Amino acid sequence: MPRVGPAADRAPAVVRVVLNWGRRYSLWVFNFGLACCAIEFIATSMARHDFIRLGVIPFAPGPRQSDLMVVSGTVTDKMAPSIRRLYDQMPEPKYVISFGACSNSGGPYWDSYSVTKGVDQLVPVDVYVPGCPPRPEALLHGIATLQSQIASARPGRARDPRAGATAATLSRGTVTPPGDGPGK
Repeated sequence: MPRVGPAADRAPAVVRVVLNWGRRYSLWVFNFGLACCAIEFIATSMARHDFIRLGVIPFAPGPRQSDLMVVSGTVTDKMAPSIRRLYDQMPEPKYVISFGACSNSGGPYWDSYSVTKGVDQLVPVDVYVPGCPPRPEALLHGIATLQSQIASARPGRARDPRAGATAATLSRGTVTPPGDGPGK
């Protein structure tokens, strides 16, 4: 697994705080849109929701220029190698948001022979945004959750390559969409 470098591991806490602040507010997004959730991602980037105000720059030129991958839609077994290859092309540090029920667990197609039962079987996921399809506000909340994880230097998964970040060791940082909480 690629690493940021030994200098980042030995950097003083103050330097790491500044680096995390910069990472938090300059997330270049690579959208891997596969189905209807991709339309909700596009709606989030439009003027009404405008996630650029959060420091998220949509539509990076490619995976080599991005540090946040948003996987939205049904992940089929045929697309799985492409997702993994594009994830491997992203530079460190890299983050992943699983957007929608289909990318989280297969959604309504979970029992299909050709559907991968969650993108976390392919790549480590930092934040899960539930819904079918989730509203744009849920993605905004997921981005804010990821930004707070970056600021606290505790992403939703193990960052130490010696820890072996596999699907079994991931912690699920699930986001509750606004309006779906208790009492609603």
